[in-house]
Amino acid sequence: MTPASKTLKNFNLRHTNGREEVLDLFLNAGHALAHNDVENGLGPDHDRVTIYRTLRTFLDKGLLHKVLDDEGGTKYALCRDNCSAGHHHHDHVHFKCETCGQTTCLDKVSIPSIALPEGYNRKEMNLLIQGVCQDCNK
Repeated sequence: MTPASKTLKNFNLRHTNGREEVLDLFLNAGHALAHNDVENGLGPDHDRVTIYRTLRTFLDKGLLHKVLDDEGGTKYALCRDNCSAGHHHHDHVHFKCETCGQTTCLDKVSIPSIALPEGYNRKEMNLLIQGVCQDCNK
């Protein structure tokens, strides 16, 4: 059983070749991917709407989380902790490299506690740091 097949099974998702191929892209990428990155990675034989639905399903089941981009777009990254359907816990930092454009999760960097004014309730926090990644900094 491939790692993608095993992951689909662990998340109680029906196995399809398309889902396995999308998941393989994320498992091999090591960084966040936009819908367009997934389309380009899979090639012209894959339907854009099916890719969108697959990403949405993975998001809903807690397999992926959204990463906001500085350009207003959305990228997706694998959940590294125990997320479940509708309960993503991603209070960690994302880093976008200005050279290669890749966005990665920095799971070991903590977001400082922020005291909100009375009457405000935090739902999620997104912190994006921009700079040059370790690969491009060589």
